[in-house]
Formats: sequence, structure tokens, C-alpha cells
Amino acid sequence: MPYQEVNGVRLYYEVHGQGDWLVLVHEFSGCAKSWEPQLAVFAQRYRVLVYNCRGYPPSTVPTDLGDYSQELSIEDLRQLMERLDVRRPFLGGFSMGGSIALNFALAYPERVRALILAGTGTGSADKAQFAREFGPIAERFEREGVQKVAEDYLRSPTRIQLLRKNPAMWKKLYTEFLALSATGLAHTLRGVQLRRPTMYELRDRLPALRVPTLVIVGDEDAPALEASRFLAATLPDATLVVLPGTGHTLNLEEPSRFNGAVLDFLGGR
Repeated sequence: MPYQEVNGVRLYYEVHGQGDWLVLVHEFSGCAKSWEPQLAVFAQRYRVLVYNCRGYPPSTVPTDLGDYSQELSIEDLRQLMERLDVRRPFLGGFSMGGSIALNFALAYPERVRALILAGTGTGSADKAQFAREFGPIAERFEREGVQKVAEDYLRSPTRIQLLRKNPAMWKKLYTEFLALSATGLAHTLRGVQLRRPTMYELRDRLPALRVPTLVIVGDEDAPALEASRFLAATLPDATLVVLPGTGHTLNLEEPSRFNGAVLDFLGGR
């Protein structure tokens, strides 16, 4: 397995295809494997880098909560790109990964050619309510283990769409989720998800980010829908795509529509 030592941890990564770099950052409930419906398509035109964030095996799973934050995740990405000589890539992320990608671009706009923000912004509408809902889930990971949480979490109102549309794909996501670390997930929730700035807290910084951006979201992904509309309205060079009848796991639910929207956006850039 390919690894890179960065920022005090070891990150697992994969590179697929040839051409201009396209870097994809996974969601909280996923990993590099969650991008499989995209890899075969995107790798025909781009050199695609996917990786597992810290806390996601086989990447390092630190046991100290202090080793988890969005700032550390951004620095992990910066160093990984440097190690692999990835210069000014197309950068995309889904949900947690979208927040990492957006904040990376805010910190290093000159290093990003274009942005793809998928299902990004959950928790932005009411940060306190988000903490009340997801703080106990971190405790459940530690107390009950990943499998018990998965039974409920992957059937939530914004994820049940995948099970209805494509049970085999849902089962794949479920199986990959079971291979994740309870410690890594609990610490990622507490250190990254619950502490990161909301999309609205970035309001003053977004208008200065003159990077072409695709904002893509499902119309049944209520926690991310309004935040995505806000991003598209506030970023100066943004395109909004709303996928109908689609929940949170949009790249798995509607891979053809998702892939087509991304390729249309990237074409000619």
C-alpha cells in the first residue's frame, strides 16, 4: 500500500489515471474507496489523487483528541500534495472533505485551479443543535462500536435514499464504514466536525476567493442544501447544481449525474 509520512501521521493514498491533477477528499462516513464510482470515469481525463484522512485506517489513527482538527487536516493535505508534487490541482471534497477543500482554498488560493464542493455545509444552520445531535454519536462510537452506530447512522433521513435507490451500493458503503476506527470517528467528530467554522462564519472571507467553484448538492439533503445555496451566492465565481430526488451521498446515489456535472464544470479549465 502506498503511504506518505506527513504532519506527524502516515496517510494512505491512491493515484489513478494521467493528466492534470484532480484531488478528492472524502466525507466523514467514507474513505478513499468512497470515490470508486468516480475513479474509472475521472481517471480517463485526469490524474486523480484520493487518500484516507488521519483517523481513517489504514492511515494513522491518533489516540489523542488534540491530534484532530480541521486545521491539521488542511496541513495534512498541503504536505501530501507537496510530497507527491501536486501543483495547483482541481480540488474537490464531499461533506467533511468539502469543508477541508474550501478552507484549504481560502488559505492557499494560489494552489487551487478550481473547487468542487459536494454536499458541503452540514451543521451550518444551527451549530449548537449540530453539537447536540452529533456529540452523543461520538460517545456511541466509543461505547458501542462502529457496527451499532452504522445501523442507525447510514439509515438517517439524508442517507436512506441510497439504500432505496441502490441497495448494493449502500451495502458497500456500510461494509467500508465497518472497517473504520471507532476512536478515529469519535475524535474526528469532536475535533473536526464540531469545531470547524460553519459556512456562514466564513461569510467575510468567501467573496475574496476568486477560484472557479462547482457547488453540487442533493435537494433532499436538507442540512447542506441552504448552506450550498449560500456558498453559490457568496463565492464570486460559483456554479450551483442541485440534483433532484437526491440525499447526502450524492456521488453514490447519482454517479452518472454527479460525474457529468463535475466533468462539464472542469472541461476547458
